[in-house]
Amino acid sequence: MDYSQFLMMPQELGLLAVVLLVFLYDLFMPKTTQRYLPLFACVAFGIYTVATSLNVVTGSAFSGMYESNQATFAIKVILNIGALIVLIQSAKWANSEFVSVRRGEFYTLLLITLFGMDFMISARHFLLFVIGLETASLPLAALVAFDKNHYESHEAAVKYMFTAIFSSAIFMLGLSFVYGIGGSLYFDDLFLAVSASMSPLLIIALAFVVAGVGFKLSLVPFHLWTADVYQGAPTAVTSYLSVISKGAAAFAFFAILTQVFGCVYETAWEWMLYALIILTITLGNLFAIRQKNLKRFLAFSSISQAGYIMLGVVACSELGLASLMLYVLIYIFSNLAAFGVIQAVEMNSGKVSMDDYNGLYQTNPKLSFAMTLAMFSLAGIPPFAGFFSKFFIFSSALQSGSVALYVLVLIALINTIVSLYYYLLVVKAMFINPNDQPIAAFKSHVSERIAIFVCVLGIILIGLASCIYAWLVESAAQFV
Repeated sequence: MDYSQFLMMPQELGLLAVVLLVFLYDLFMPKTTQRYLPLFACVAFGIYTVATSLNVVTGSAFSGMYESNQATFAIKVILNIGALIVLIQSAKWANSEFVSVRRGEFYTLLLITLFGMDFMISARHFLLFVIGLETASLPLAALVAFDKNHYESHEAAVKYMFTAIFSSAIFMLGLSFVYGIGGSLYFDDLFLAVSASMSPLLIIALAFVVAGVGFKLSLVPFHLWTADVYQGAPTAVTSYLSVISKGAAAFAFFAILTQVFGCVYETAWEWMLYALIILTITLGNLFAIRQKNLKRFLAFSSISQAGYIMLGVVACSELGLASLMLYVLIYIFSNLAAFGVIQAVEMNSGKVSMDDYNGLYQTNPKLSFAMTLAMFSLAGIPPFAGFFSKFFIFSSALQSGSVALYVLVLIALINTIVSLYYYLLVVKAMFINPNDQPIAAFKSHVSERIAIFVCVLGIILIGLASCIYAWLVESAAQFV
């Protein structure tokens, strides 16, 4: 075996080194220094993120099972940025009384899930893809159950575990059909095999694969676990699950459709995928309107956002992939800003209901301002970054010029108006709704302030920095 092939995986090897450093720190450092573990993890991961972002390594390894190019590099950098923000946000929670004894496990499990997602992104063989998928999924179940003193956390973990098991089983059943048709698990070989013959078994196989990945993306009708898991899991875990996991799954979905099932998708599944997107955006919006718990509210919001992300997938083009990556990047900053405020309020008052936020501006104007910017960005209000992400994702979807895509984008635009209504409900609660006893004024932890500030900065500036989109288009050109 040529061990020099591992040099093609600098991001995975660097992340593995960070995991080992955090594990060794937690295992051997004296108890008096254990409270600095969150700081150590953030610094180590920050150095890793910067170091691996400076040089792009391209090529393939392990007989073509693993591939690194500028597009996979870009999406990994985007996920690293989101993971770093989550690590910073969670510092106070990790040092809290009930979590501090297990803080090492939190950081180790979280980074291992990211390690698995990196494998998913670079996989060009379904065996490596499944290894990455399970490496990402199983530790997340433990993270969802991390708050073992709360029944809701246990319930959420059970639901997530069963969902992960069944979705993986469905996905691998589809892969067994694909292997029976093509005689290989390499993406390139399967693309040639499925292009040569169209059969009912192949269409069924694609249905199972779409269902398996749809569970990870929370697409309707595979979304029913999302709200309960988001509500029951610790807020730090929910924020990670809502953005990092979703971004990796979206890129993997794009890779599978374009590099394996392209011809089958266009002839047999295109309209069904359009229907899934419409249902996902519409039902996510309608159920979000009814929510009072803010974590459930953002859960249904994330379901709707998954539908918008899928517009980049159906575009099946360079601009589609670039718009998808830009959407994920902006969604990371917008959603983590909202979860940062929720976590700060929850840590200091224990309140997560929208009614509890009535009059929040009177006592905590800075947090109210940050939450308002997050809601405006998620709704796509200009000039914030969310507007540009929706503009580019709609533009990429319309490039094919088909009537069906025009109708799809029109329905998505109408749903944007619906989403504007429920996002503004949060703003109305903070600034307009009266409350004689609003949440008392408090000073959030320095780590929470840093994370929220970074997210607000991203919401304001990323949409205006055209160089980012140009870089993503250049990266996508080497993938599609």
